[in-house]
Amino acid sequence: MYNNILDVKGLKVGQVEDEKALTGCTVVICENGATCGVDVRGSAPGTRETDLLDPINSVQKVHAVVLSGGSAFGLESTCGVSKYLEEKNIGFDVGVCKVPIVTGAVLFDLAVGDYKVRPDKEMGYKACLNASKTELKQGNYGAGCGATVGKVKGLDYVTKGGIGSYSIKLDNGIVVSALIAVNAFGDVYEDGQVIAGVLNDDKNELLNTYEMMKQGVMKGGFSIDNTTIGVVATNAKLTKAQCKKISQMSHDGYAKAIFPIHTPHDGDTIFTMSTGEVEVEADLTLLGSLATEVVEKSIINAIKNAKSIQNIVSYKELQESK
Repeated sequence: MYNNILDVKGLKVGQVEDEKALTGCTVVICENGATCGVDVRGSAPGTRETDLLDPINSVQKVHAVVLSGGSAFGLESTCGVSKYLEEKNIGFDVGVCKVPIVTGAVLFDLAVGDYKVRPDKEMGYKACLNASKTELKQGNYGAGCGATVGKVKGLDYVTKGGIGSYSIKLDNGIVVSALIAVNAFGDVYEDGQVIAGVLNDDKNELLNTYEMMKQGVMKGGFSIDNTTIGVVATNAKLTKAQCKKISQMSHDGYAKAIFPIHTPHDGDTIFTMSTGEVEVEADLTLLGSLATEVVEKSIINAIKNAKSIQNIVSYKELQESK
């Protein structure tokens, strides 16, 4: 067990980041194809091919899910993933060629680094070249490079977000995992306590976003745009409709770890990928509950693995200052 999304056999994860521009992208590749569903809860999403994932639509499997920074510009990175997969002859067979089915979502990180640098086709392609079945870096990597949390006072008082993963394996062989890029407006909680979010004026203590909002504090406009995006993956055999239901339930993991969540300025999105390796009767209540747990713990892992960068304070720095 790697204790991350790579515990689901058949998946590879590749990441690329630009630490100067503070942006990056992450790709989850399933060369044999994975049944996939999605649930979008935020009101400002940026996505590719999510309509295709509707259970009523014909294509049944995807070959990659991309998580990217760069806001809507970052969707270009998915084209690099398509290029890579086409070169490997991976995709949906349409007779004359194979068309890679690539879906994905973006988060807003334009304001924290160099907004002129975004994940592009080249970065998406490079992420595929970096894809591994055995190694997954968490924290300031891929789509988590420019991620931040706690934006109620503006970007001068945020804590570093990141990308994190967690996995659970049952005795019957079922694995449920998640990979989440945490870029939230609200605070991140562990056991009911804020561990990352809005900082005080001295940037050495955490405040409470919800309590500040009740007092009328709010830095408005697109300076607070955010979005948390991620992938739940399982080796259990699921239909597209069942994958969508798991995505719906797994948003509870967002709600357990982040508050406020699913705001008008969010594009919060979760994809669920099923490789179908384990053919047991799916208990959606159990799988959805497991998904909720792995999403919550992936968020916490993203925060705890993140490092301070370009004067953005991290959880680790806050702990060391105590």
